[in-house]
Amino acid sequence: MIRVVVVDDEALVRSGFRLILNAAGDIEVVATAAGGEALDEITRHRPDVVLLDIRMPDVDGLTVLGRIRRLPEPPVVAMLTTFDSDEYIAAALRAGAAGFILKDTDPDQLAHLVRTLAGGGVVLSAKVTRSVVDRYLEGREDPAATASVGRLSEREREILVLIADGLSNAEIAAAVHLSVGTVKDHVSAILTKLKVASRVQAALLAQRAGLLAGDER
Repeated sequence: MIRVVVVDDEALVRSGFRLILNAAGDIEVVATAAGGEALDEITRHRPDVVLLDIRMPDVDGLTVLGRIRRLPEPPVVAMLTTFDSDEYIAAALRAGAAGFILKDTDPDQLAHLVRTLAGGGVVLSAKVTRSVVDRYLEGREDPAATASVGRLSEREREILVLIADGLSNAEIAAAVHLSVGTVKDHVSAILTKLKVASRVQAALLAQRAGLLAGDER
């Protein structure tokens, strides 16, 4: 069972997400909260995935994300928002979010997105186009990207490309014929070597280094 906490300032959004996700047999929304209550609920229920509103009146979602990231064993966090501007995408990615989901995402897709997050995959809303991500990358100075990726082993670079493709740990394991546990170890090593906080940041670094198919370098 995938345990989820939904954090949003609107009660209607919280109840709607609870209703949709609880209809899936393998997902349970164990708590919902407004921003000020979020950390207490997350600490109490220890969810696998947190869906966190990026804009709330009582406390900013990115502030909550920072506090979650400092927990001893932080859950996976995807940001919820009605906005798809570069500003919000960049803020979420820089803060270490593992995903970015617009609130108008098709309800039928929500359970799939949560499963992807719980499995270690990368989730970006379909409206977040590659050109938007490219503009985010251009706004960051990272001249050492190629050198950073060069510190990875051949196997780690192979897995990094699959991370960038949005595959979960289980999907990567099947693709490279390794156990899920071994893939998790490789992913941990990749994040450490690249000095990034999330799979999304690792994927963006790989793109900036020209590691992905279709990059012109």
